[in-house]
Amino acid sequence: MPTADRPAYLWFKAGLFALLACNTAAYLISGTLSEGLDSVAWLVLLLLFEMETDFGWGAHGGWTASAIRGSRLVAAAAVAAAAAGYVREQEWLDAINVGFWIAIVIVLESQVRFPAIAVNHRTAYAAAAGLLYTGLGVLAMIWMWQGEWFDAYDALLWLAALIVIEMNILRGIAPKFTVR
Repeated sequence: MPTADRPAYLWFKAGLFALLACNTAAYLISGTLSEGLDSVAWLVLLLLFEMETDFGWGAHGGWTASAIRGSRLVAAAAVAAAAAGYVREQEWLDAINVGFWIAIVIVLESQVRFPAIAVNHRTAYAAAAGLLYTGLGVLAMIWMWQGEWFDAYDALLWLAALIVIEMNILRGIAPKFTVR
């Protein structure tokens, strides 16, 4: 993977986001309502997290921070609705996948919002992240085994997106947020 300081990394991120946007369009066009809602919500959350961790938007309060928080709340509600839809549809792998992603967002959010705690408990954060990423990797392999190639491909793209966010955090450019 290109380093974060090079233009190639920026192109990598742009390509990754473009592929995720194409996957979202595919789920909206040919997937279930839950899949479309899930994909849109996670793409919005990813973009918001990228704006916060790479560009520092919302770090200093004001209308930008309020807009980001409001958008995140709406996207989180959409994730919850999609998860409920997966359970209702008995799409258990998708429901488990959402659970892993929610747990990862909690880990990422706590790293960004409470950096001192994250630094002091680095091993615990690394272990939690490792377990969650492993779980997502196992789900991708199960989808491959079941012949669900698009779901496996989508899961692997999302893992790459997670690496991008983690790189933003590890580079130390994530702003120091205060929760109000």
